[in-house]
Amino acid sequence: MDLPVMPPVKPMLAKSVASIPPDMLYEAKWDGFRAIVFRDGAEVELGSRTGKPLTRYFPELAAALAERLPERCVLDGEIVIAREGHLDFDALTERIHPADSRVRLLAERTPASFVAFDLLALGSASLLDTPQQERRERLESVLAGVRAPVHLAPATTERAVAERWFQEYEGAGLDGVVAKPLGLGYRQNERVMFKVKHERTADVVVAGYRHHKSGPVVGSLLLGLYDAAGVLQHVGVAAAFAMKRRAELVEELAPLRMESAEGHPWAAWTEESAHESARLPGAPSRWTGKKDLSWIPLRPERVCEVAYEHMENGARFRHTARFRRWRPDRTPQSCTYAQLEEPVRYDLDEILGG
Repeated sequence: MDLPVMPPVKPMLAKSVASIPPDMLYEAKWDGFRAIVFRDGAEVELGSRTGKPLTRYFPELAAALAERLPERCVLDGEIVIAREGHLDFDALTERIHPADSRVRLLAERTPASFVAFDLLALGSASLLDTPQQERRERLESVLAGVRAPVHLAPATTERAVAERWFQEYEGAGLDGVVAKPLGLGYRQNERVMFKVKHERTADVVVAGYRHHKSGPVVGSLLLGLYDAAGVLQHVGVAAAFAMKRRAELVEELAPLRMESAEGHPWAAWTEESAHESARLPGAPSRWTGKKDLSWIPLRPERVCEVAYEHMENGARFRHTARFRRWRPDRTPQSCTYAQLEEPVRYDLDEILGG
């Protein structure tokens, strides 16, 4: 491979803001694997956000990119998997598997797509110093009429359109909106774009915690909601605390600490056999490796309010939740899935052009 922009490339990043800024290029924020695509003739390489290759995990996508992209180019975009008109991040994570046979089976069952939103090189020319607006125009030109599973991400310079996308596209599983300064060159690994993400709040049960990697202070709170059958389901964690606050939480939660997990709603976490047939928090995985996932069980008697962006398959928080405050006025049993606001469903095909 011999391209004007060679791997690894660390993608340009965005910083969070509270509202959509004016006078920029706006795109939907996709919920998938960020990927830089390098194509030089028959050679195709997919690079992850960290620079590690993703190519072997998406063989069907590499083949499609070799057919549908310009002969020599470098693109920035997102690898996604859609099911029933909605992004499915769980299906995407399943593709990162050490067994090639498993990867190829899933490539047939749940094929991936690539949504392109930036052009970093074309032919023998690097476009890293080219303004964003011009890169977008050239991307639209080279991908005009491109066929699935390769897609051109919708973009607009109209803020009102971006506001509408922010409201509607969440129903298809998208994260929010990204705003890019029109005159900006491509600046690797710098937070020079802007992102506006959905945020909601929920009252959840604190049913345990894990220690911080630095020692016996709280690393993350384990959060739960009651389902329709009255079973406390794990929905995620809250983990962003100052070190002083982590130590204070140990003292605050000490009266709820259980000697063992016996009798706890999540007691099965401690049984290795339970992880063989169910995806339970606390299980080792190819993502966590040898990371210590032991936890301290708490009597599920305390409620806190957290902020979250959206739910994954309606079952758990897609990202780490943010602790807001304790809610002594709420009973744990009142913390159910029914309180969660569900976005209006939106067909992903409408975004990707059918």
